[in-house]
Formats: sequence, structure tokens, C-alpha cells
Amino acid sequence: MTAMDSGRLNRRDFVGGAAGTLGAMGVARAAEAGTGPVAGQGAANPLKGRIQQSLCVWNFAPLTAEDLAREAVALGLKSLELLGPENFPMLSHHGLTCAIFGRHGFSKGFAHREEHAECTAACLRAIDEASAFGAPNIITFSGFSRGIGREVGIRNMIDGLKGLAAHAEKRGVTVCLEMLNSRVDVPMKGHPDYFCDDIDLSVDIVKAVSSERVKVLFDLYHVQIMHGDVSRRIRKHAPWIGHVHTAGNPGRCDLDAPDQELNYPALMKVLVEVGYRGFVGQEFIPRAGDKGGNLKAVRSAVALCDV
Repeated sequence: MTAMDSGRLNRRDFVGGAAGTLGAMGVARAAEAGTGPVAGQGAANPLKGRIQQSLCVWNFAPLTAEDLAREAVALGLKSLELLGPENFPMLSHHGLTCAIFGRHGFSKGFAHREEHAECTAACLRAIDEASAFGAPNIITFSGFSRGIGREVGIRNMIDGLKGLAAHAEKRGVTVCLEMLNSRVDVPMKGHPDYFCDDIDLSVDIVKAVSSERVKVLFDLYHVQIMHGDVSRRIRKHAPWIGHVHTAGNPGRCDLDAPDQELNYPALMKVLVEVGYRGFVGQEFIPRAGDKGGNLKAVRSAVALCDV
């Protein structure tokens, strides 16, 4: 992803850097502002709650974190994510948590031993910040391959993540290794040369770390691009899934787009079936691209995943 793209803050900026409800007056104000609950949701008609949904922030620009916090409350959601601790007071004000965040971007990670010190320091800091706030997860990455051998990179990944495990266990925070696709050469939609571009390999790495507090971030969009067979992989890897992300494929677009390959209600039902209790973060990029259209896309996605 790029540092900036047409004024849109990107995911790298956000990862580098108690449910609330509105009273009657708050709901009215939210509705007047165009951020109120859609039919079947909100305080009067709560979500089923079998899937805990969270809103990422970078991908819904020009909506701000404050806009999305109000919308999350109106929809009955519990979290915004990929926001740094500087945003935690705002989240607390709205009665929200932060499902996952990080302190280093995806260009560096544990595949290269020379990057271990920097990434370890960043992750240990994030673990402490997450624990203090009550956030359940932090995110980490492998970084790019840059010619490293597969076996060497795997060993480096295992050793690096083992260096976080004891502190994560002590603090009660889960470290989630994100697998990203390396096939799509479009900024913010793919990551050519990313080392952990295979969900099966990523799970094997966290299994080798052997800690209940080191798991994978299972991004349905990236898994679809690299593998397909998503439902079976959810079932296979369920014990090692610490967090889930959504997006439509192709295009990292709206979940209900006409050309959508992924059946999101079906995938959510698989998550329920395997007993997944973590958050599902909405990380798609709406095709509308404006505030009103993006709000509609958020509401549609939340409704679609409320199985």
C-alpha cells in the first residue's frame, strides 16, 4: 500500500501508528446526521450478536474515525480497529474497544532476523498498550521476502514470534500474524513479494510457536486470492484464528458487489459453526468513495454478516 493515495489515509498509517449505545436523543441526532441505524439494527432492533463486527478506519475515508465511531454505536457494534492508542480516549468516550492495532507496518517483519529488534520492540510496546486499554489483539507481519530462502524465513519467523509469546501471555493479549496476498499488484489491494502469502504456512508458523497468544489474522479476501477453498480452511485452521478481516473479491470492494466471489453470509455461518468468538473487521474499500455512499456500504456489510 502507498503512504497516501488521493487523500485517503492508508492501512499502513493506522497499523504503524465495551459496547456503547445511544439514548433516544442520540439516535435522533445520528439519524439527522445520516449516521443512524439501518432497519433491523441499532438499539431498538439489536444485532443477533453471533458475529462480533468491527470497523476498520483507513478504508472508509473520507469518513473519519469519529464518524465511524458514531456509526458503530448506532449499529450496535463494539469496536473500531487499526487505530493507534492516541485514539483510545475517543473510543472510550463512545464506549468502544479497539479489536486490533499495531506498531509496525507490513514492509518489515520477522522473516528477516536483522529486523527482529525493531519489530520486537514495536510489538512489546503494542502489547502493553493493548493490555492497558483492554484491546484483545495486536497485529504483526512477516515483511517482504527480498530473496530470503523459505526455510530460513520460516525459522526466523518462529524465533521472532517466540520472543513475543511470554509477554503476550502475561498481558493477556493475542499477537496476530497477518497473511497477505502477493498476487495483486495494486496499491492497498495486494503485496507482491510478501513472505507470509500462504495461510497454511502462516498457521504452521504460529503452531510452531506453540502459544495460545500467538495466532493468525485470517483475511478472507487475501485467502480467496491465494488459495480459494475458504470455508474448508476456516474449519481446518479454526483453533489458530485470532482475528478475521473482510473484503470483496475481486477489487477489495463491497461485500455485496454484483461481481463478488465470496458468499459472506455463508462464511459467517462457518465461523459460527466452528465456535469463533473473536472480531470480524470490515476492511473493504467501498466503490462509492464518498461519505454517504460509504455509510451505506458499511450498513450493508454489517447486515450481510449478521447471521
